[in-house]
Amino acid sequence: MTIWQRIGEIAGRISKAAPIGTIIDRIAELLPSFASPEARRRVAFSVAMIALSAKMAKADGVVAQSEINAFRQLFEVPQGEEANVARLFAMAQQDVAGFDVYARRIARLYPDEHEIFGDIVDGLFEIAKADGVVHEYELGFLHQVAGIFGIGEAEFEIILARHVGLGAGDPYRVLGVARDVSDGELRRHYRRLAAENHPDKLIARGVPEEFLRIANDRLAAINAAYDQIARERGL
Repeated sequence: MTIWQRIGEIAGRISKAAPIGTIIDRIAELLPSFASPEARRRVAFSVAMIALSAKMAKADGVVAQSEINAFRQLFEVPQGEEANVARLFAMAQQDVAGFDVYARRIARLYPDEHEIFGDIVDGLFEIAKADGVVHEYELGFLHQVAGIFGIGEAEFEIILARHVGLGAGDPYRVLGVARDVSDGELRRHYRRLAAENHPDKLIARGVPEEFLRIANDRLAAINAAYDQIARERGL
């Protein structure tokens, strides 16, 4: 059963008029019944991405079809499963609860797994920049969600730098190092980052394979930042 089929199965047990927060709560109840911890984490991650993407899209007052399409394209929703995603988007659109309520519910799904919150925020940035720019209201949304997830300012700045150009200091911010870092420490830090952010690592902590665009883009940003610094330093 695909991740989308699992989500559709859960959504199908709940009234179409129910708020999407009900689905998040229902998933929390059903997670122990899934076959493995990996399946539980992947379902929770996917619903978190759909729910918060829909809330972010609604931050400007309306969920556009183009934003739903962007989600489908970025996260490889297979043909025949689009209805499950569209249904959750619609539930978020009609739900009067604020995104902060959703974010706190999602945070409770991962009480001891901080790294997954960075993965979720990374995925939300992918959606935000799908139209070529991260709008001010989207940036404010992302910053508040990150705060609810316990992501500090320094960590958020690193995520932001991977998605939004910040001038001459950008490659250093992407890597999370100071401009005066030694060449040796730079190499060691880069190798550690590359290993920690390999797609296999994300899969191991619950990011579904359907969402590996997050891992691939993150690793590409890390590699590009290191390559730029290495060229400037003649390494």
